[in-house]
Amino acid sequence: MGKILGHFITPHPPIIIPEIGMGEEDKVINTVNSMKKIAKDIRELQPDTIVIITPHGPMFRDAIAISDIENIKGTFGIFEQPDVKLENNIDVSLTKRIINYTLEEDISIASITNNSEKEYGIVCELDHGSMVPLYYINREYKDYRIVHITYGILSKDELYKFGMIIKQAILDEDKSAVIIASGDLSHRLSNSGPYEYSPNGSKFDKQLLTLLESGDTLGVFTMDKDLIEEAGECGLRSFYILLGIMDTDEIKGELLSYEGTFGVGYGVLKFITKDGEKESYLEKIIEINKEDIIRKLRSEDIYVKLARESLNYYLENEEYMPIPENIPEDLLNIKRGVFVSFKKEGELRGCIGTILPTTNNVVFEIIKNSVEAGTKDPRFFPIDNDELDYLEVSVDEIMEPEPATFDSLDPKRYGVIVRSGMRTGLLLPDLEGVDTSAEQVDISLQKAGISKSDKYTLERFEVIRHR
Repeated sequence: MGKILGHFITPHPPIIIPEIGMGEEDKVINTVNSMKKIAKDIRELQPDTIVIITPHGPMFRDAIAISDIENIKGTFGIFEQPDVKLENNIDVSLTKRIINYTLEEDISIASITNNSEKEYGIVCELDHGSMVPLYYINREYKDYRIVHITYGILSKDELYKFGMIIKQAILDEDKSAVIIASGDLSHRLSNSGPYEYSPNGSKFDKQLLTLLESGDTLGVFTMDKDLIEEAGECGLRSFYILLGIMDTDEIKGELLSYEGTFGVGYGVLKFITKDGEKESYLEKIIEINKEDIIRKLRSEDIYVKLARESLNYYLENEEYMPIPENIPEDLLNIKRGVFVSFKKEGELRGCIGTILPTTNNVVFEIIKNSVEAGTKDPRFFPIDNDELDYLEVSVDEIMEPEPATFDSLDPKRYGVIVRSGMRTGLLLPDLEGVDTSAEQVDISLQKAGISKSDKYTLERFEVIRHR
């Protein structure tokens, strides 16, 4: 029977790799020392396998990814250090067992193989989310294989259940393992960070770390959704899986260090666990999700309800929904362009719309565009009925665009339209991670396939956003 010897949370800033930091790593010396301590702990534990969960491997919006090859390599080339390389053998039998158990539980999992580049355009390699902690571990201990997992944008209960599956798979193998959940905390701690500063960044970090230290699993799963989105984190889904692995254990977290020197929260934790003393939290987490759904559906305004009902009707009947009889008369007299957006766990799941009206009224504009966004956005697989209730829906009414100069743009207030010949790109206002006019224009140009060197015009527009 297998055994899990340790559970850890680590950040993954490449700057703490000395060859990359070039002395800058000394500014987060507590993080460096904590990573060294974890490496020494793992050397003492001498696990057969390290299961590492990362945000930065092959990311799927509808599936967990797991590297399904015998050997995996990676370099820090994208951080200008291609000679800093890592190579690990995969624990093939445990990987296969996790895949099989996951499929049996009807959770989507993608096997990343050497053929994945042809299938998905993905190279099966180590990412920096896994390489940073492994770099430090390899200085102390190398006699291990790995299971390399990248979380997907699945529901919280699915990720938690996947953690439970990992645990069972390890127990059913005759080997020992250590779990590392790789993830940085808020990226909005200061204006020197990668995202715009938010006072909620430090609030999120403090709250999450307090919950993890106290072993409050349900507290983590009931954190405020707006706070999470505002924080701009990349580790929470890794932690959901880790908590699932520790499902029935009594747990306490030991915070080895926390620093936010570069505007990103780096938390290093180890967990002290006592096996099998609690009831599973899975059903409670499922119930939390159901309550969230009910609360969300009750709070939606008529525009959002219409978009959700329209897509649901289309998925069941394969035709557009007739205009409901209870629609207020004034809406039938409004003609506007409309964008409908679907998000899953804060990540975009589909978005399509019209700049100018294409139908007789805003009601049918919403009905039509919700179907387009849910089933015909080429960036995503079509939405299915089983996931629709889990999605957040927003409807943007597009006000009439007007000519603009770069200096007149404001990404929080105005959306932007770029045009060059027959090519047009549009970006809605007030989007997560789009903080400057330059970013807004660059993204719009990319969407339209317009080069920065091409001649193009700018327009701006306001929206009425419904959520």
